[in-house]
Amino acid sequence: MTAGGPVTGAAAAPALSVEGLSRHFGSLKAVEDVTFEVRAGTRHALIGPNGAGKSTLFALIAGALPATAGTVRLHGDDVTALPEHARAHRGLVRTFQHSSLFLSATARENVLMAVQRRHGVQARPWGAVTRRRGLLEEADEILRQFHLLDRASAGAGALSHGERRQLEVAVALATSPSVLLLDEPAAGMSPADTQAFQEVVLALPREVTVLLVEHDLDLVFGVAERVSVLHLGEHLITGDPAEVRASEAVQRAYLGAEDTSDLFVEEAP
Repeated sequence: MTAGGPVTGAAAAPALSVEGLSRHFGSLKAVEDVTFEVRAGTRHALIGPNGAGKSTLFALIAGALPATAGTVRLHGDDVTALPEHARAHRGLVRTFQHSSLFLSATARENVLMAVQRRHGVQARPWGAVTRRRGLLEEADEILRQFHLLDRASAGAGALSHGERRQLEVAVALATSPSVLLLDEPAAGMSPADTQAFQEVVLALPREVTVLLVEHDLDLVFGVAERVSVLHLGEHLITGDPAEVRASEAVQRAYLGAEDTSDLFVEEAP
């Protein structure tokens, strides 16, 4: 798994874009007229105060919720009408805030199922799948990339919280996504687990565009090259981390009228 710089030049068309995206629940405008794009090959974060509409917007992008208005495009193709599984088939793959692993299966079996699905291998008992040497080797290589090969035979339910989060990304990567959506990946993690997870995200191949929604701003600013900020369901700003840190509008959104001088200030090394 190699990491390089962001894709540039002619290949830099947006991997993902939302245009005028809205979701209303009766009179409640959870997301209203949001427009931004995610450049191919970048690590892009979606942040905002509690109640900003991040989870709803993420669900709209993934296809878990239908939009009231607006458009979602994947590599320029309109996927707004497609359900979540159809978007996943096109390469838009999501991890969840709460574990979606098969906890009674081993780490290897979880990854094997994703590898099997990508190769179109007909569903069979796991014992039969493990006899397919090529699939097994591919699964083990993915586990190695995520520093989980020594835990391959452990049940997913026996892994630590941080290991499970890494395994979830490994399973998602095994489906060969072009755009990977990470939903609150650091939720419940210890600082050490968060640091380890940050290294995992930084090591993802540049062929995979990453969009993450996250409350942990240390993780956000540790991995993101672009950041979009939501406030009260509306898009506030998209820019590089320095622009977002310097934005008075962003600081007011997080802290209201209070002093904002120390928000997003990086600690001295």
